[in-house]
Order: sequence, then C-alpha cells, then structure tokens
Amino acid sequence: MNSFKISFPLLIVILFHGIVFAQPKSNNSDENYKTERIDYRDLKNWAAHPDIQDPSDSLPKSIQNEYELEPPVDVFFIHPTTFTDKNSLQWNANINDVNLNKKTDFSTILYQASAFNVEGKVYAPRYRQVHIRGFFTNTEIVKDYFELAYNDVRDAFLYYLQHYNHDRPIIIASHSQGSWHAKRLLKEFFDGKELQKKLVCAYVIGFPVELNWFQSIPVCKDSSETGCFVSWRTFKAGYIPDFVMKEKNQSIVVNPLSWRTENEYIGMDRNLGGVLYNFQKITPHVVDAKINGNILWSCKPDIFGKIFIRNKNFHVGDINLFYVNIRENVKCRVINYLMKNKN
Repeated sequence: MNSFKISFPLLIVILFHGIVFAQPKSNNSDENYKTERIDYRDLKNWAAHPDIQDPSDSLPKSIQNEYELEPPVDVFFIHPTTFTDKNSLQWNANINDVNLNKKTDFSTILYQASAFNVEGKVYAPRYRQVHIRGFFTNTEIVKDYFELAYNDVRDAFLYYLQHYNHDRPIIIASHSQGSWHAKRLLKEFFDGKELQKKLVCAYVIGFPVELNWFQSIPVCKDSSETGCFVSWRTFKAGYIPDFVMKEKNQSIVVNPLSWRTENEYIGMDRNLGGVLYNFQKITPHVVDAKINGNILWSCKPDIFGKIFIRNKNFHVGDINLFYVNIRENVKCRVINYLMKNKN
C-alpha cells in the first residue's frame, strides 16, 4: 500500500504473512536481559517526552499553529510493533538498538503519536516490545515475552505518575501491540480505581477490546464524553479476515467519523483529513467508515493511484486515515473534561 509510510509499523503483518521467521531457542543470550529493569529516569528511554525534541512534536504545516504554550493534559502513548526483522533471534527488542529506535521514532511516533499532541504533552516509553512473530506463535510460548514488554510499559507509567503527572488529566493512546498493553494498563490502574477520575479518554486502537473487558470504564457514546474509551480496527468494506471470523468474543468498535457505536454509514464528507505518506500533506475526505461486527469498514483511500491498492487490511492506517478527526476529537474531550472539572 504505497500511499502509506513504507516503514510504518504493522504493514509488516501484511508483507510477512506466510514468511517463516527465524525461531529463537531463548529470548537472549544474556539471561539478565529478562530481569533487568529499564531506567526511565534516563530520557533516552523515552521515544517521546516533553523535555526532548522528538517527532511527536511535529505537525503538518497547515495545522502547526494549534500548539499551546501550557498544555493542560498529558498523553501517555504506547507504540505498536516496529520490531520486525525476520532474521532476528530475539523475542523482545533491545531498547538500545539505534536503528530500531529510529524506525520507531520516524514511523509511529511521527505519524501516530503526533495525532494526539493537541492539548497535551506526549510521553511514549521505549519498551522491550515483542517481535512481530509473537502474534503468529502459540500464546503459551510467548506469554513471558509479552509479560516482559508489559512490565516495561507498567514501569514507565509508574515513573510518569510519580515524577511527571502532577495531578494532571491523562489521555491514554495506543495502537496494535501498544493497545494490547494499554488494555492491561487501563484495567490495572484506572478501571474502578481513583485514577479513573483523571482519565480524559483512552484511544485503544488496532487491537480488539472485548465487551465487558472493563468493569467501570465505559465505551464512549459520542464525541464529547470523557472518562471512556474508543477502539476500532480498519479493513476494506466487504472484507472480513479469517482471524476476525474466528473470534468468539464481541469487540467494541467506535466509528472515528461519528464517535458512536451504531453501524450507520458515515460518508467521506465527514472525514476531515488523513495524513498518509507525505506527513506535511493533509488529504481531506480520504475514506468513509461503517461498523460491521467486530471491525470498521472503509473504502479504498481516495488518493491518486488508488486503483493499484490491492490490500484489504488497513491496519497500518487505523490512526492516519482519521488523523484530523482524532485531533479534533481530543480537543473536544479535553475541553469538556476541563469544564466538568473546573473546581
């Protein structure tokens, strides 16, 4: 799908489908790798942080004047899988891998995390993400590797709470593997907990959130509700992948063009703009959207050369296809949250 950033994270899911990955016998030759903790005092262990200049600070030229000097909320962003080297013998990424970090920073942090940097400071930890092969491997084999990745995210969030939050409202945003971790993080720290009062919204995108996953955090019913969550996975209209057909649980899907859960068709005219291969260019009316069961359907992106788009899995564009709508929605929810909590 050449219209999207080629290095963009889960495009690899599509490109590597059917390819045999190298299968490691253990996670790492250094056994301490599993037990050592990441020092989140060190800013190099953050892909995005208000105290460093990073790609999440970037905006397409036409909306660069939206920044505020004193953002009133924080955004904790958990990035998706960028560890995709099919010859790697590791299950978990090395956060000191310079090339992998550059790939992360100039794909998901630039193209995804920036969508949420409207009214908030973005904190995005580096973590020992699980290799893409982990999603094609028996869960019993990889559970410890996912646990390691989650514990890194958890440690980063705890450090953020203790040293950076200062009682500010929080937005949780994530995509794909990041959303796998976000689901757990929200359940552990927010769901029915005191911190839930500080939740503006959780954007848990690109990974299914099962009905009743949360006890106290509701699904957002409209574009302005706060203290709730949204989720969706995007595919070409008419297409249901095999793995979705095999899903036994009902998942929550919110349409990012209406911010509702009804399966009404929402036309392209409601799409304020996507950010595709050229980060500086906003493409208005790029796709439509309609909920179908556990997934979101959209048309082919309305761009030059769309006749050549053969891919039916728009996972890589879950955020980018709705980039401006997401930004406007974050603004709306932040304003409503602040109005409701003025005292």
